[in-house]
Amino acid sequence: MMQTYGISVIRTVPELRDQTAAWRDEDERIALVPTMGALHEGHIALVRRALETCDRVIVSLFINPTQFGKNEDLSIYPHDEIGDIEILEELGIHVLYAPTMEEMYPDGFATSVRVSELTEGLCGVFRPVHFAGVATVVTKLLLQSLPDVAVFGEKDYQQLQIIRRLARDLDIPVLIDGVPTVREEDGLALSSRNAYLSPRERVMAPSLFKVLQKVATGLQAGEEVQGLMEAGKRELLKDGFSKVDYFEVCDAETLKPVSRIKAAARVLAAAYLGKTRLIDNHPVVANRGD
Repeated sequence: MMQTYGISVIRTVPELRDQTAAWRDEDERIALVPTMGALHEGHIALVRRALETCDRVIVSLFINPTQFGKNEDLSIYPHDEIGDIEILEELGIHVLYAPTMEEMYPDGFATSVRVSELTEGLCGVFRPVHFAGVATVVTKLLLQSLPDVAVFGEKDYQQLQIIRRLARDLDIPVLIDGVPTVREEDGLALSSRNAYLSPRERVMAPSLFKVLQKVATGLQAGEEVQGLMEAGKRELLKDGFSKVDYFEVCDAETLKPVSRIKAAARVLAAAYLGKTRLIDNHPVVANRGD
């Protein structure tokens, strides 16, 4: 274990388990906040939630290669461990778990965790290896630390539902806590990939959330689902997005597409500004009386 900036930086599974065992001996409640680094206010909101609900907080930092597909941005993904450590020290985090690639995927590693159904639509269509990579690394992080709570953001809503399902299906004794998306003043959801946007694209980017809001409002007013989805796609393209991967209205738990709002739902979209793929979502409350 290395002490840096007042935070314990842990690189190996045995060291992590020794630390969490010591905390459990003191009956302390433990939270895990998994990240890939390049921390921003969205991550900080997750950390603050963890600090509010638990006695000890572990933030993991691991840029997971198995969730990046061919020709995706693994090689240029933002990375600033020293800057991240300084942010976490100021927040009062107890441990940064930053394992090496060899620690997470040793020679001969041959296991993958796959969650069916929830992964088959939305981003799963366009990033076919992504969610198996996410599910595998999150399962490993949960088993390595065995926290009481693990905190994730709602911006990656499909990912959040997948992680909830894998924890339930595999009987991992952890509460998966979802935190509302943190946004810029103009509505753009905070994301490490926002750094890829040109100044012109950054001005156009808030349109994604505004269109989602507009569609959600229409749905709650009883307007027809298919028509609103098609209108949402057209508006994004008119506003400067070069391609819309999907614009869907889905059940909030199962992520199955819906044609009527009979229960809690979610409007979800993924679209490109230049080379940058942005994702976002908005809740839809079922109409009273449906």
